[in-house]
Amino acid sequence: MENTETRRLSRGETDMTKGSVYSHIIRFALPVLLSMVFQQLYNTADSLIVGQFLGTEALAAVGSSGTIIFMMISFFEGMFMGAGVLISRRYGEGDLEGVSRAVHTNVAIGLISGAVLTLIGVFFTPTLLRWMNVDPDVMPRAVDYFRCFFTGSLGMVMYNVCRGMMAAVGDSRHPLYYLIFSSLLNIALDMLFVGALGWDVWAAAVATVISQVLSAALCFIRLTRRGGAVKIYIRRIRIHAESLKKILKYGVPSGIQNSVIGLANVIVQSQINTFKKMAMAAFGAHAKIEGFAFMPINSCCFAITTFVGQNLGAGEYERAKKGARFGILSGMVMAEMIGAIYFIFAPTLISAFDTTPAVVDFGTQQAQIEALFYCLLALSHTVASVCRGAGKAFVPMMVMLSVWCVFRVIYIYFVMHFFGTINLIYWAYPITWSISSVIYVIYYLKSDWVHGFEKEKLREAVA
Repeated sequence: MENTETRRLSRGETDMTKGSVYSHIIRFALPVLLSMVFQQLYNTADSLIVGQFLGTEALAAVGSSGTIIFMMISFFEGMFMGAGVLISRRYGEGDLEGVSRAVHTNVAIGLISGAVLTLIGVFFTPTLLRWMNVDPDVMPRAVDYFRCFFTGSLGMVMYNVCRGMMAAVGDSRHPLYYLIFSSLLNIALDMLFVGALGWDVWAAAVATVISQVLSAALCFIRLTRRGGAVKIYIRRIRIHAESLKKILKYGVPSGIQNSVIGLANVIVQSQINTFKKMAMAAFGAHAKIEGFAFMPINSCCFAITTFVGQNLGAGEYERAKKGARFGILSGMVMAEMIGAIYFIFAPTLISAFDTTPAVVDFGTQQAQIEALFYCLLALSHTVASVCRGAGKAFVPMMVMLSVWCVFRVIYIYFVMHFFGTINLIYWAYPITWSISSVIYVIYYLKSDWVHGFEKEKLREAVA
């Protein structure tokens, strides 16, 4: 096994087990944040351009089932988180052969996942939209949009596979460069297809697919040519049993966690859809804006998971705890600042998508109920990332399953049965964020999450 001290870093890689804790996390998180901004531009550009050129009904079609997309891809993304934890751990240990096995297993999983997601999305889109109570007036265009969108599933999946592997060894810059290019291309194609040529909502999905495939291709080419510790060799792409076992151990709980959150959000949106297309359009616009608001949280989460994984793999326990504290606090502060801005400027931001008064009213109401609670959302997600980085993915899975899924769904059905008002549906989010935050704080302070890998090694040695 190659020792960490003698490992040579390829361009873009970062050994987070040495140097300034704060500097490593900030320098890693900033490119991740920028890449998320550009990634969010994919669907936001679709919604903005569709809303402005094709009207409220088309905007409702694009936003009618965004939660379906999240639910379907989130399980696979959870699996890739598991691969990232394994790669970070092996990288911290200096086990580059173990890194390589994890990389090629992860690529094989990504190729299979992309194919499966494409088949499900293309063939079952009408059924899924009917489950979502999509307005019949919106249904034909929604089917066209989502079928076209899911044809690009392989590109979307493989970009996230490659980005996650680069991130696991501290490289958050190169995925950003490729994503900037493809995001700008997506906007240009949206303006061409929808704005200039006047094609319908399906064309916005086609623009997104082309851009996603290009970003994935650029990442893949880099990893096959200059991937360093995570270099991909085409002939080595296959499932390695030991790596698969670890990826499943770390990734399945994260995938289930993401999926149950997605399922709960699908149920929320299905209830929103009963208020018809104005509420649907507003919910879709709010989701796009909120996607930007969540980016600082998500960038901190990526940085925390990588930092904790590398340092616990290297046995740097105090350093891991210091980085976790800094990441959690940073995520909360940034999230609350953004929430305050959104609270104040919600009407203006919602009207950028659709100036219809009813749409603006619905969207503003949801924003002003939720935005000031973003610090609690950040707390839950960042502590969950600490758990994942420490190989404790089962913990956030159980918290999200019980609170963000089961409790949220029970709450939604209760308020719809007895009250039937949309503002009480919006309150489902801050209420469940608050409950999960209390649970996570108790776990973070009371549990021995720091020595998870060490205990796992002892169990493996005994076995």
